[in-house]
Amino acid sequence: MPPSARTPLSRDRILRAAIDLADRDGLEGCTMRRIAGELGVEAMSLYRHVKSKDDLLSGLVDLVFGEIELGEPGTRDWQAAMRDRARSQLTALRRHRWAIGLMEGRMRPGPESLRVHDTTLGILREAGFAFRAAVRANSVLDAYVYGFALQERDLPARADGATAEVMREQIRPVPRADAYPYLLEAMGEFAAAGYDYDAEFSAGLELILAGIARSRR
Repeated sequence: MPPSARTPLSRDRILRAAIDLADRDGLEGCTMRRIAGELGVEAMSLYRHVKSKDDLLSGLVDLVFGEIELGEPGTRDWQAAMRDRARSQLTALRRHRWAIGLMEGRMRPGPESLRVHDTTLGILREAGFAFRAAVRANSVLDAYVYGFALQERDLPARADGATAEVMREQIRPVPRADAYPYLLEAMGEFAAAGYDYDAEFSAGLELILAGIARSRR
């Protein structure tokens, strides 16, 4: 294509190409050279818009934060808002599994990260939570969602009928059945009934919201 007909290179175009690569091949496959290849440019041209690999990662994380949906503080019931936020957050992490473990602690958080954290605290504060109670609620909700997403990514249990075979494989090397009766009971139950991640996530979320509600009072 002649230069005048090409879509101008921009930070957003680079990040969008990079997130597609990361979703497809993981972060290890998301190199500057491969991103440049996807865009049809030289790798060095990317550095005019992305300062480093760490800057690229911060930008990708902020794209994931941008997929988390939140209402405005004071406009709806706080429990409904936190419930929807948690589910939206889990959906984003399911879509971008490479981001699990990378969402917090960026030295230069992007605007979407700032939006999610500020709005979450705003919803809780407007609902009558004291400052520290709001911060703790935000923290425990994040810990639950990130932890659940990590388990879902790494555990072999699935809700598609394969759980029974996985459980049988895990039970087989257990040396003594009577030494682990409660664990084997749970594994047997999941082998028979399957494991529904969405149902288990919702049940755990309701337990956490009930505890957070008590801290508000």
